[in-house]
Amino acid sequence: MRLRTLPLSTAGVVLGILLAAADYHISWAVALLIVLTTVNLQILSNLSNELGDVLHGTDTADRQGPQYGLNSGDMTVPQMKLLIKIFVGLCVVSGLAMTWVSFGTIFDLTPILILMLGGAAIIAAMRYTLGRNPYGYRGLGDLFVFLFFGIVSVAGSYFVAAHEISSWKIFLPAAAIGFFSVAVLNVNNIRDMKTDAENRVTVAIRLGEQRAKIYQTVLIVLGWAAMITFCCLRIFDPWHYMFVITLPLYVMHLAGVWKRHDKELDPMLPLLVMSTFAFALLAGLGFVVYLF
Repeated sequence: MRLRTLPLSTAGVVLGILLAAADYHISWAVALLIVLTTVNLQILSNLSNELGDVLHGTDTADRQGPQYGLNSGDMTVPQMKLLIKIFVGLCVVSGLAMTWVSFGTIFDLTPILILMLGGAAIIAAMRYTLGRNPYGYRGLGDLFVFLFFGIVSVAGSYFVAAHEISSWKIFLPAAAIGFFSVAVLNVNNIRDMKTDAENRVTVAIRLGEQRAKIYQTVLIVLGWAAMITFCCLRIFDPWHYMFVITLPLYVMHLAGVWKRHDKELDPMLPLLVMSTFAFALLAGLGFVVYLF
């Protein structure tokens, strides 16, 4: 299930929920269901990606990253397909519960639109590497990760918790998490360039290692710029800048990315994932603490 990826998927919803709590009175039962639905979607994505990579011949014994269930022989393809079906069901159940508890019904326009977006998220989670023409094999992974891990995650969770979006400014922190999430994907793709080249096209492969690392640096800078801009547009309070204490972690990450190659890059993945989660948690708490 690649549990080390879960802090990244929850970073966006945690930030969205906390920002909604700073602006409105929210239900924490709804907040918990948002997180549960997000975790189910992330695990579904991880399982689907592993199955897709194995079926397309991308994940082999030469893979630079960790070995998972299918590669190690601990699971069979039919077992993985069954597990994927189970998590599709869990996503549907938790998504319906989240929508019902938040809006009191699923038979109104807004809940229906939320459920349609949830259906799109399920499809996106599965089609990254699964299917005849997976978008992750055409260099479109960065775009979908930005949209679903950033915009949908932060702004969507904010809306489900608060029932409205008071300002366009919420899309700035959403973009920040989106940029960091794309950076996680990019460093993963830099690590796997040699084994991916035969079967898929990624942005890292198109750019080459040197320019992919420049791209990584730009993504991190854009993420910080978006969040700082959001804070500058709000009423000034030092608490709003709590997330700045995570800056050394991002510096360490970029230094490691520029110094390392291939499999040596693997530790840079969990470092960026946990840095992003800490960033999101502190950024959200900074606005909640401000209320007191």
